Amino acid sequence: MMNRLTRTGRALAAGFASLLMAGMAFAQDAAPAAADAAAAPPPHLDSGHTAWVLVSTGLVLLMTIPGLALFYAGMVRKKNILATMMQSFVITCLITVLWFVVGYSLSFHGENPFFGDLSALFLQNLIGPDQAGTVGGILWAAGADANGGAIPESVNMMFQMTFAIITPALITGAFADRMKFSAVIVFSALWSLIVYCTVAHWVWAPGGWLGTKLGVLDYAGGTVVHINAGVAGLIGCLMVGKRKGYGHENFAPHNLTYTLIGASLLWVGWFGFNAGSALTADGRAAMAMVTTQIATAVAALAWMFIEWAVRGKPSALGLASGAVAGLVAITPAAGFVGPEGAFAIGAVAGFVCFWTATTLKNKLGYDDSLDAFGVHGIGGIIGALLTGVFALKEVGGTSGLLQGNPAQLLVQAEGVGIVLVFNVIVSVILFKLVDLVIGLRVTLEEEVDGLDISLHGEVVH
Repeated sequence: MMNRLTRTGRALAAGFASLLMAGMAFAQDAAPAAADAAAAPPPHLDSGHTAWVLVSTGLVLLMTIPGLALFYAGMVRKKNILATMMQSFVITCLITVLWFVVGYSLSFHGENPFFGDLSALFLQNLIGPDQAGTVGGILWAAGADANGGAIPESVNMMFQMTFAIITPALITGAFADRMKFSAVIVFSALWSLIVYCTVAHWVWAPGGWLGTKLGVLDYAGGTVVHINAGVAGLIGCLMVGKRKGYGHENFAPHNLTYTLIGASLLWVGWFGFNAGSALTADGRAAMAMVTTQIATAVAALAWMFIEWAVRGKPSALGLASGAVAGLVAITPAAGFVGPEGAFAIGAVAGFVCFWTATTLKNKLGYDDSLDAFGVHGIGGIIGALLTGVFALKEVGGTSGLLQGNPAQLLVQAEGVGIVLVFNVIVSVILFKLVDLVIGLRVTLEEEVDGLDISLHGEVVH
């Protein structure tokens, strides 16, 4: 009996000792994490960051109106110039209202990694004291710098709104000249709430499925904006059908001066798009500006030189299109790569997007009027994948293939595939639904007369 008690006592003592050692080990492991958490300063309003993101918000809005409106309007025929510009303008108004009501909440609020919630419905979360007790909007701590410097959430909301605005506006270039104005409005509203807000939550929301859980890198919208818009545009042009006379009649741009001015405004505005996405005024924002400029210039030259070699003359439209292709491709990579990576991304985008917007489109026979898919869809895919190749740990904290991390390229490819499949399925359903309810396409007579006079009762003299 005594021996049994002795053995029991020894076992209990050993077990207690084991628990004590495990507790000590846990405490030792937890101590650095606790110290790090204690060392992290509380978020506070940083006026420099706030000022930069305010400016960036204006620059990104400039990209849609008047930038994209002019860029697209110059490429259509004269009888459709007002209708094309109106689509960009009305989408700006429409998405602003939807973003206020529910879009921002669905995109950036909620702990679910797949879907946002309604906690910020009607922006009810924006009025309240910040960390310093100042009323006027709580801080967007998710974008705080290492010292806790942050911007008001109202500024983040406005900045993200401009991204939500330009994305459906980009889609309209794929089916220009032939879609009903009412159909554009209804589709843009439904698509923005179901597709855009969902993908934005996946990629950019704290705890989002693609960005946080899978580790997909998208600095400023390669997947969220450009792949999304380009793929939806391709589905749209296929479902709406070709323009009357496509392949036989002359569809030359009406006013390339507008297109060049629009492309120039897009280029300038894109610094807000990319460098502003740091949500801070720091070295990473500066590097995003550097990479944006380099990639854009290289892509424009690449498109121009290959067109010059193939067709015998460099065109203004080609130069502008190449610049936009470079802007698109560098967008997901801007805050993750260095100048050399930007050069390579721009070169690839210029050559490949030229091929898709000319050779591939002609071979397959789809009528992507203003190359929304050929430039934005393909450029976005190029940029997203090459981010996984050229990402530098010194720039964005994550390495890519060239720094010995091939897994990041696979993650990027997975993110592209997920967004593509989701977008295609939902876009097909939405286009079909709109077609069944109100119809997608104008009548043959309205298309021949031009959308300006037939839909809006106005003409350009």
